[in-house]
Amino acid sequence: MSKVNIIYLIPELKNPSGGAKVIYNHSYILNKLNNKISSQIIHLKKKVSYKLESSILKKVNVLDNKNSGWDVTKMKVSKNFTPSTRWHNKNISVGKNLNFNYKNDFIILPEIWAHFADDLELKKKKINYAIFVQGFYHMQSTDDFNKLKNSYRNSKIILSDSEYSIKCLNEIFPEFKKKIVRVHFSIDGKKFKINKKKNLITYMPRKLPDHANLLFFYLKNLLPKNWKILPLINVSEEYLIKKLASSKIFLSFSNLEGIGIPPIEAALSGNKIIGYSGGGGVEYWKGSIFKKVENGEIADFGQKVLKEINNYKLSWIKKTKNERIQLAKQYSKKLEKESLINLTKKIREIFQ
Repeated sequence: MSKVNIIYLIPELKNPSGGAKVIYNHSYILNKLNNKISSQIIHLKKKVSYKLESSILKKVNVLDNKNSGWDVTKMKVSKNFTPSTRWHNKNISVGKNLNFNYKNDFIILPEIWAHFADDLELKKKKINYAIFVQGFYHMQSTDDFNKLKNSYRNSKIILSDSEYSIKCLNEIFPEFKKKIVRVHFSIDGKKFKINKKKNLITYMPRKLPDHANLLFFYLKNLLPKNWKILPLINVSEEYLIKKLASSKIFLSFSNLEGIGIPPIEAALSGNKIIGYSGGGGVEYWKGSIFKKVENGEIADFGQKVLKEINNYKLSWIKKTKNERIQLAKQYSKKLEKESLINLTKKIREIFQ
């Protein structure tokens, strides 16, 4: 049997994305496993005319053609694109075209492009593929439900790295339960350090900036003068690690997430996490490190922040050491690699 080539299709992204980083890392690991497997990333981007069309529709307040979702016929392969080394520095193999070989290519589509399986006629061309559902919230890639269901039906495997998304998949498509496979992602617990803590609160406003602004308005007259709040926006990994290491509290504005990664990184850096689980975060939102706030409950959010500030003791970091150890194990490199080995076995069985 010839080598199987596992090909991920993802959008070209200029800025950091947790989901993209997971895929890049998976592809990198797959390429290192053995000589029976190879892996590539194919980035797709909108053609100039498609960008212009989308921009015009947005300006006139018309939704991007949701009836069809992303239109693969209006996209092209980004042949020379690689992610910025500011947020991903591992060598990845980049694919150059969509001319797949049914004999040894296995395609993995993100859930946002699940309908591409139907548009690209993968089943008709005998191309084996999987759909990677990193977030249940992004599964409705098209309003054409028959096309969407057809894409899931014809997939050989449905992947997910989230307990919450798997639960939703089982409920939405109970007939596809047997082909759902859990894969894991890793967070390098050794990379995230705990340094001398300052009266610093960090957060990432990307998902819900309006909620962040409302919270800071609530806290404006109440936050102690010796405490500061720092946003982490499009920063390098080095800067992120440094600031999380010295902050005491991380505010989570996760929203409709498969699994929000920043709260985990902040927790491993010795922060108390206050805020929204984002949905998928419920699988780790446990113990004394995480304080949950229901989405939109700004006053409760503010009061929980003030309570943690007023009762903060450095001894808390020592007391929660075992919780951080367990959290690191939950997202370990070992577990990630084992899940990918299991995936490659299932994929190779398809080609036998």
